[in-house]
Amino acid sequence: MTERLGPIPFDAMTPAQRAVAQAVIDGPRGALYGPFVPLLRSPELMAAAQQMGEYLRYRSALGTRLSELAILVTARHWNQQVEWAIHAPIAAQSGIAQDVIDAIAQRRAPAGLAADEQAVLDFCNELQRDRRVTDATYAKALAQFGEHGVTDLMGLNGYYTFLAMVMNAAQSAVPSSTAAPLPD
Repeated sequence: MTERLGPIPFDAMTPAQRAVAQAVIDGPRGALYGPFVPLLRSPELMAAAQQMGEYLRYRSALGTRLSELAILVTARHWNQQVEWAIHAPIAAQSGIAQDVIDAIAQRRAPAGLAADEQAVLDFCNELQRDRRVTDATYAKALAQFGEHGVTDLMGLNGYYTFLAMVMNAAQSAVPSSTAAPLPD
């Protein structure tokens, strides 16, 4: 598979591209990679996306552990190898058990989840699979996370779906990772 919208050398970027690329490099990500490579073709879109993503990834009301779980569920639903390669190791470092990560990769229901993890998993699976969330699943998430947390959970699903769509269409190159690739 050929990458459709690969890296642009810094000296070949427009001033707007250079500014938004530098903002990503100077931020908590520390480098320009993944979805920001194809998004660079639309600097204003990239700036807006990176700002939303910075909040959702680093400051979400759910915290890193649960945010990373939501990202993995979204990556699995979209068969998004780049998101998986980046976020599976972060999820493990953040406290998501490796057997849970493996179960998600293999499209199996993980066993022994904590109540907050189960609430995230159920919410994300329903939203990604059914394009809606049942009242019962919503009520469990609301009880666990409150309205702020549920809103951020919806945002995580939407944002990482957006990134998955961008990278799937652009055929973004998968970075090297300690995570095994998602199986077909």
